[in-house]
Amino acid sequence: MTMAFDADNDVSDEALLGLYGNGDRRAARVLTVRLTPLAFRVALRMLGDRAEAEDIAQEAMLRLWKVAPDWRRGEARVSTWLYRVVTNLATDRLRRRRGVGLDEAPEIEDTSAGACAQMIEGDRMTALEGALAQLPARQRQAVVLRHLEGLSNPEIAAAMDIGVEAVESLTARGKRALAAILEGRRTELGYDDE
Repeated sequence: MTMAFDADNDVSDEALLGLYGNGDRRAARVLTVRLTPLAFRVALRMLGDRAEAEDIAQEAMLRLWKVAPDWRRGEARVSTWLYRVVTNLATDRLRRRRGVGLDEAPEIEDTSAGACAQMIEGDRMTALEGALAQLPARQRQAVVLRHLEGLSNPEIAAAMDIGVEAVESLTARGKRALAAILEGRRTELGYDDE
């Protein structure tokens, strides 16, 4: 089956993976463009290191290509499967690098804003990354997927292989812990001016 170029956005991830599993290289290119930024973004938010996030995103996409021929449609969404793989790879990487200081994590910059806004946003992201790094791995994973990636609780439950109630508990505890960690930093982070 050959896809028209303008129809790429109308084809589901699952259909594209099936096409790739049957030898359609164009489907792989479309899925790569569509899903690699998602994998990178999740890994970056969990790890705080661009190079490691790129490695994780690449490894997750390679794993996706390996399962393509055996993919069973209807069991899981491709994006849910990818979230699970990325968060598991990032968690493994975090376990291996215990003891690495937060000062070694690079700052993520928003290049679309002015210099002052970039500095404020950079400070906020550094504070958030530092606070996220202090959370237990499962809480961090749930908070990142829910509040930074915008997944629903059922999607997170599928990605983490736990129940929806467990997701709700993890995100609630994670939010409380983040609030406690960041308490007293509103002025420093420029939130009193908003």
